[in-house]
Amino acid sequence: MIDCLYFAWVRERIGVPRERVETSAATVAELVEELRAREPRYAAAFEDLSALRVAIDQELADFAAPLEGAREVAFFPPMTGG
Repeated sequence: MIDCLYFAWVRERIGVPRERVETSAATVAELVEELRAREPRYAAAFEDLSALRVAIDQELADFAAPLEGAREVAFFPPMTGG
């Protein structure tokens, strides 16, 4: 089990801020594929991965990162600053 956290428009498209997910995924990319296959709202949220960033246990990561030992994966749009 892994906690998935969704922020900003990702949360809006999926409809929940967080959920506990049972997964056999070895990488973030595999987890995304499992989520996309769930239902259309997930497919919409993960349609364009170039518009998303990911963190594993609050550390920035990339979609090829392994999930072994991870407790939490967060998905969010890139931050903009001023």
